[in-house]
Amino acid sequence: MQKSVRYNEGHALYLAFLARKEGTKRGFLSKKATEASRWHEKWFALYQNVLFYFEGEQSCRPAGMYLLEGCSCERALAPPRAGAGPGGARDALDKQYYFTVLFGHEGQKPLELRCEEEQDGKEWMEAIHQASYADILIEREVLMQKYIHLVQIVETEKIAANQLRHQLEDQDTEIERLKSEIIALNKTKERMRPYQSNQEDEDPDIKKIKKVQSFMRGWLCRRKWKTIVQDYICSPHAESMRKRNQIVFTMVEAESEYVHQLYILVNGFLRPLRMAASSKKPPISHDDVSSIFLNSETIMFLHEIFHQGLKARIANWPTLILADLFDILLPMLNIYQEFVRNHQYSLQVLANCKQNRDFDKLLKQYEANPACEGRMLETFLTYPMFQIPRYIITLHELLAHTPHEHVERKSLEFAKSKLEELSRVMHDEVSDTENIRKNLAIERMIVEGCDILLDTSQTFIRQGSLIQVPSVERGKLSKVRLGSLSLKKEGERQCFLFTKHFLICTRSSGGKLHLLKTGGVLSLIECTLVEEPDTSDDDSKGSGQVFGHLDFKIVVEPPDAAPFTVVLLAPSRQEKAAWTSDISQCVDNIRCNGLMTIVFEENSKVSVPHMIKSDARLHKDDTDICFSKTLNSCKVPQIRYASVERLLERLTDLRFLSIDFLNTFLHTYRIFTTAAVVLGKLSDIYKRPFTSIPVRSLELFFATSQNSRGEHLVDGKSPRLCRKFSSPPPLAVSRTSSPVRARKLSLTSPLNSRIGALDLTTCSASSSPTTTHSPAASPPPHTGKVPLDLSRGLSSPEQSPGSVEEHVVNPRVDLCNKLKRSIQRAAVLESAPVDRAGVESSPAADATEPSPCRSPSTPRHLRYRQPGGFNNTERTCDKEFIIRRTATNRVLNVLRHWVSKHAQDFELNNELKMNVLNLLEEVLRDPDLLPQERKATANILRALSQDDQDDIHLKLEDIIQLTDCPKAECFETLSAMELAEQITLLDHIVFRSIPYEEFLGQGWMKLDKNERTPYIMKTSQHFNDMSNLVASQIMNYADISSRANAIEKWVAVADICRCLHNYNGVLEITSALNRSAIYRLKKTWAKVSKQTKALMDKLQKTISSEGRFKNLRETLKNCNPPAVPYLGMYLTDLAFIEEGTPNFTEEGLVNFSKMRMISHIIREIRQFQQTSYRIDHQPKVTQYLLDKALIIDEDTLYELSLKIEPRLPA
Repeated sequence: MQKSVRYNEGHALYLAFLARKEGTKRGFLSKKATEASRWHEKWFALYQNVLFYFEGEQSCRPAGMYLLEGCSCERALAPPRAGAGPGGARDALDKQYYFTVLFGHEGQKPLELRCEEEQDGKEWMEAIHQASYADILIEREVLMQKYIHLVQIVETEKIAANQLRHQLEDQDTEIERLKSEIIALNKTKERMRPYQSNQEDEDPDIKKIKKVQSFMRGWLCRRKWKTIVQDYICSPHAESMRKRNQIVFTMVEAESEYVHQLYILVNGFLRPLRMAASSKKPPISHDDVSSIFLNSETIMFLHEIFHQGLKARIANWPTLILADLFDILLPMLNIYQEFVRNHQYSLQVLANCKQNRDFDKLLKQYEANPACEGRMLETFLTYPMFQIPRYIITLHELLAHTPHEHVERKSLEFAKSKLEELSRVMHDEVSDTENIRKNLAIERMIVEGCDILLDTSQTFIRQGSLIQVPSVERGKLSKVRLGSLSLKKEGERQCFLFTKHFLICTRSSGGKLHLLKTGGVLSLIECTLVEEPDTSDDDSKGSGQVFGHLDFKIVVEPPDAAPFTVVLLAPSRQEKAAWTSDISQCVDNIRCNGLMTIVFEENSKVSVPHMIKSDARLHKDDTDICFSKTLNSCKVPQIRYASVERLLERLTDLRFLSIDFLNTFLHTYRIFTTAAVVLGKLSDIYKRPFTSIPVRSLELFFATSQNSRGEHLVDGKSPRLCRKFSSPPPLAVSRTSSPVRARKLSLTSPLNSRIGALDLTTCSASSSPTTTHSPAASPPPHTGKVPLDLSRGLSSPEQSPGSVEEHVVNPRVDLCNKLKRSIQRAAVLESAPVDRAGVESSPAADATEPSPCRSPSTPRHLRYRQPGGFNNTERTCDKEFIIRRTATNRVLNVLRHWVSKHAQDFELNNELKMNVLNLLEEVLRDPDLLPQERKATANILRALSQDDQDDIHLKLEDIIQLTDCPKAECFETLSAMELAEQITLLDHIVFRSIPYEEFLGQGWMKLDKNERTPYIMKTSQHFNDMSNLVASQIMNYADISSRANAIEKWVAVADICRCLHNYNGVLEITSALNRSAIYRLKKTWAKVSKQTKALMDKLQKTISSEGRFKNLRETLKNCNPPAVPYLGMYLTDLAFIEEGTPNFTEEGLVNFSKMRMISHIIREIRQFQQTSYRIDHQPKVTQYLLDKALIIDEDTLYELSLKIEPRLPA
């Protein structure tokens, strides 16, 4: 539509003349002035799509004109009047008819008109509407869409015609072949004709006999064919064909229904919202409309074409050929990838838009359309998600009833394989973006935003509520009591752990998160975790007694700021163990990667990233592994399918370790292997660490270049020598550190007899400014082991002028210094402190210590080392030592993670427990073990050996055994708060008792579910008992008022459970109130207050199952633990995953993408299991809640309901 028209005055006068004579509508109208709220009466004339107005009826020259094409005319309300005039004037103004003409041009103001009579106004509005050509424009758009559809149909028909042409050519060839056969038969008949002509005329009796024989043969033939047809009708082949036809007919009906649903989505929601977004006060923006509906309009056009092709095939029944239609459809189905990939985001945008009242009101108006049949917009947006799986199921059923020799079987198999491949790609994209969506959801909850969460390599580990303990001067903890209300309220923090960062937030009353101004974002590469306080530190010892050893410290040393300490307090020892295990795993992973990176880059021709990139086994698909396109936190492609051997290889690869992979593996390894196999692999890596690195990488690692290294050693500014380690400076090694806190790490390096013993104290600065070398021959090498003291720092240049030169000349010194910093920073647990006297005496010992070149403890071949440095053999020994230490760290990290988070594996398998103990004892016997490794091993042994004596949590069996307590309270004497707290306590006790092994394999749906998943069944039984108790308590009252009061009290209990984040308890009570025996009591519900009913509706909306518990999931995401979710929600998710994808592929590979999704759900469940409530147990209340004598069965409840309020006569 043109925004401007070019014309001259002559044209305008001529058109005005025609409008005055032949105009469609003419008459006086009042026009509102633009500069003021005044009305001027003008004479208007409408001609075609041009509206002229004149100063008077006799005026020849028009005062103005309007182009009405594309405009809209609407009835307007009478404008408010400022002053009150005479009554007659007001009545006259009220009777006037106002209407407005809205133009589609940008910047053009609307035309406001009025007339004296309503009938005249309606005629003017109708005439303007016809002049706007709105109907023609709509019809033009519809015709254009039909034209596009017809063009697509024509293309389809051209392809079909081409195929028919090829078929005709094949038929012509077949006809020619049959003609040749007929000619050959005719020639044979010609040769036989002389024999027939010689026969004499037969006797009449013989003719009669032949006639009877011919009749009998015909009868027998017809009978035989009838039998054949009947046998075929009853045959399996005919049954398959009937089922196949029925599947096709069902598919056509389903496709018709799907196209109708897409039509409602596009024409009932998308296009009206687009028009609303173009209005003056849009309730929604165009970007939000595009984000919500994505490419649903394109999907509708595609399936309209496919549906028309199906109907055309049905017209040719019984010849149903569908493969060519799928051949046309398959290349276009990639449009579903965009829809599925952004479906979750579109629902989030829709939920945000619903916060706008105008949009919510408009959306409800669209949903009230009878064509929607009461369905919401979210329902229509979900339909395309299931279309590809529906096609796969349909093709699977078709192939099951299609014979192998059928003409289109191969085409259908090809279509099925392509659809399954597309479905896998879509499934992987949804799975891979799950972590990104989680990060973005947390980022949107933070008011200030958090840019680090936009990094795709950030993997979410865990979240929860911790208490931050305030600190005073000198880093000493303030003596605050654990039970202090102010500490719980003011110090409560919502913490989020990622693979690289740790976030500490405060939560406002509205649920929004605020990062702490200081220490809100902690980079784990700058952190050191202290799990247990040092027993020699009086303040730490006192804090451990005050807090019951529930506190742990994170020491942060940022490179551009002063170091500080964050002290956090966990609710229980179990949760502290979970937090510290995850944090230490993340820190260890970063440090281990940094250590391996610096050693590889300093001693090898290639860097670790280049080594990983050059290893094709880490990113290239093979017969035993298949990768996804998404990278994990280590920038390595995630595994989609793999054999068990490749998964174990990834677990023990020393070059990197993904936290998400480790969690997924330990959660789900029982599905595809056994604990003995995993432990055997760890033991093998500890004993033979070089098997954990591929041969090609080892070749690159050990292929050092003597010449190139010599060139680097000459130049003091070599990038290799100046490269810095990625972690911050080490703790407790600077001269300003306290002597008590200094750590003396004894590191021994076993060397073979050919190399000899090496005194690595030469890594420290020499006490002598000069070093002499003697060319004397060295004696046979010494085979002993000499300790390395890494607790001493390098001397300053002032104290040792030769230290800088030695640091540059000797690459071994630089390597050992880097090794010392890495080992000290990698120590997550504090090492045992050194005696004060020993530390104070160390300077004197250093002062009197002879030069390494003359020390009697130093081998001669090191005393007289030439300035050229160490040879390749000794450099190789350094690398071997680093790899052995890294392998030991990896084994200890995996075992610590396994023991701390999956203790049930060892409680149920004593053989596994003994094997782990034997392995750890073997590690302790290693003479080369570092102090922090020794302490970590001892901690794992302690955690594995001790009984579950620290578990102070109540168990349901303990509560049931307390039934001998004094008489239980009755319902009337118990307050709603007491009931809600004890219901929450019981629900959480039952919920946390479920071992995560029961969530694997859908055991709760098997016939032997009571044996396979006893705790899940116990949880289900407890849910039913509590719901039955609520219903039974209400039905025990005979009068209406008492029942109504009981309902109101139970609703109040449910609301308190909601405040306590016990959504399982909310569902227990609401499901009881929705039972037919109680829901039908209309007289009782009439006595219930409106406030209670409104509260009931609010609770039901929160725990509604609509949209896969969409509201409940959003509520759980925004709440602070502890909480009790509804277990059925997670069981539904697990069942959907289990049924949708197999555990193994056809080639026998493990479906690790499925394992990753299962692990994410189990981690969320365990997060709620680990955080306990601080609710005191009240035996009288729990005895009432667990008293099964109060429960009435379902049939008796309904009979009581009928007695209380009988059915009304029909």
